[in-house]
Amino acid sequence: MAAPQVHHLFHAPIADHSFSSDRQTLAVARENNVELYQQSGNKFALSDELKGHEKTVTSVDIAPNSGRIVTCSQDRNAYVWEQTPSGWKPTLVLLRINRAATYVRWSPSEQKFAVGSGARVIAVCYFEEENDWWISKHLKKPIRSTITTLAWHPNSVLLAAGSTDSHARVFSSFIKGVDTRPEPSAWGERLPFNTICGEFLNDSAGWIQGVSFSPSGNALAFTGHDSSVTVVYPSAPEQPPRAMLNISTRLLPLNSLIWNGENEIIAAGHDCEPFRFRGDESGWQLAGSLENKDGAGTGGAREESALNMFRQMDLKGQAQVDTKLKSTHQNTVNTVRVFQESAGQVSSFSSKVARSTFSCLQNTDILLSQRSRWTCRGLVNLNSAVS
Repeated sequence: MAAPQVHHLFHAPIADHSFSSDRQTLAVARENNVELYQQSGNKFALSDELKGHEKTVTSVDIAPNSGRIVTCSQDRNAYVWEQTPSGWKPTLVLLRINRAATYVRWSPSEQKFAVGSGARVIAVCYFEEENDWWISKHLKKPIRSTITTLAWHPNSVLLAAGSTDSHARVFSSFIKGVDTRPEPSAWGERLPFNTICGEFLNDSAGWIQGVSFSPSGNALAFTGHDSSVTVVYPSAPEQPPRAMLNISTRLLPLNSLIWNGENEIIAAGHDCEPFRFRGDESGWQLAGSLENKDGAGTGGAREESALNMFRQMDLKGQAQVDTKLKSTHQNTVNTVRVFQESAGQVSSFSSKVARSTFSCLQNTDILLSQRSRWTCRGLVNLNSAVS
């Protein structure tokens, strides 16, 4: 794997981040505001700040084509920010929720976006030309708990959601006058708003931390708090899936995942490093870590390191304290996002760890992680990483 570039931003928690399509602008959610950084040479320099939320900003996303920025917050509001000659202009979105907004993502068409919340609803937001504002329709049933993650299908109509009620669901978010009616697929043919196109539970019924559609949209992957990854291949509307494969691991829980083509998934979480999963409808398996760490490893390697520490304490009275991990990230990876891709093949990803005072860029796709106090971002080169 190519050596990471480290970019120090600040000493404070980062809740979320997003890159512009040209990868020159970085939006970082910091406390109640969103800071915008521009790449200058090999560094990212603070260029602007978006202020308007009254509580912690929980999520941010930049639309790749229009460049509009959407943010949501614990204050139960969302804003769409558009750049004007005088600066960034915010427009309040009518979410109509009574709990914190937790997650936001633009649809591929950029005609709407979805906001998850703690109110057991998903607000699907779109612009109403007549009244010149952003309004929302709610996806409600059968959600029974907080929405933790969202992912759009390539057709901008189907929306996958994971929640703390242990279910991954696929909804139709079709809005007449906004969306083009999608082609029939294994997920459904007629898709009125709030149609349940799929509802899935993993083996241990753990919280769902990450969801993602494959590049074709013909498969769905999600990861739960039981350290597993589940891949679903739908068969036909209102029919059981033709394959639902659960990959159990001995890793710590995984928080987020992305697809690299149709036969590879990259996931990361509490082990502080990204892992590869490979397979197809006939079966999936863990292919190993994406990182090539000298002397580092999981499981047995960590046990050997602990055994050696106690041996040195017993024989030589040495008590060496080494708290630095041998992985690029020094804390939990919370979100993985594509940084650069071509025809569904990921070439770079960025990652953020919320407990480290630096940001690291490697070459591959986007990996975002967060915790409570620090941050680390990284881009990893998949082609140069050891399989």
